[in-house]
Amino acid sequence: MEQHFNTPAEVIDNNMKAGEGKAHLPLGKMILLGIMAGAFIALGGATSSTAAHAIDNVGLARFVAGIIFPVGLMIIVFVGGELFTGNCLIVMDVVGKKVTWFECIRNLIVVYFSNLIGALIIDTLIYFSGNLDYTGGLLGAYAIKVAVGKVGISPLKGITSGILCNILVCIAILMAAAATDIVGKIWAIFFPIMAFVVGGFEHCVANMFCWLPQPVSRIPGLLPPPSPQTTHKNEADDMRGQKNPCL
Repeated sequence: MEQHFNTPAEVIDNNMKAGEGKAHLPLGKMILLGIMAGAFIALGGATSSTAAHAIDNVGLARFVAGIIFPVGLMIIVFVGGELFTGNCLIVMDVVGKKVTWFECIRNLIVVYFSNLIGALIIDTLIYFSGNLDYTGGLLGAYAIKVAVGKVGISPLKGITSGILCNILVCIAILMAAAATDIVGKIWAIFFPIMAFVVGGFEHCVANMFCWLPQPVSRIPGLLPPPSPQTTHKNEADDMRGQKNPCL
């Protein structure tokens, strides 16, 4: 009978081979692929925030964002890119003695900051595109509120939420490796990534995209003044204690 997926043993073996290649990438290529991945994740964050920003129900807003955000990881898997959260799986190569700790940590540091550059490039493009002006400035206010909320969480919550997020991200990558066709890979990525968005867990690269609106909001004249609709909605959200449904 024809096998339509890779076995768990094959998935781990293939992932370790890929991890060995990632650890030994030339520096320039590693940086370029890291920038690409950061940009792709930021695009997923931008589009999911645009879709969810005017939805009052937190659960529904997270669900809508969760449907759209997985496109970021799908693009990375199909087009290429080096993502910090996924590259944490290189630790398996360290345990298997195929990669040294130095090579692993070097890759993670370079990729992390490359992801940041990519996310900030998309941040800048999103700002100048006028995207934050949607719904009378409500999307801009939403982006600022999300950023403020994220920098305000405690270190313990940030670490534990980040661990929960990366468990699902790594599961998505391994499940995609189990699939042998593009349709299978799409669905394998979709559900775990949607789960972390709906769960409200913290993804460190997605959070890079959320960073820029907060300092930008402090520069007079850069963001449009909030409309009466935006002000009223923010006040109503605060009275209800509504949490941000963003990533």
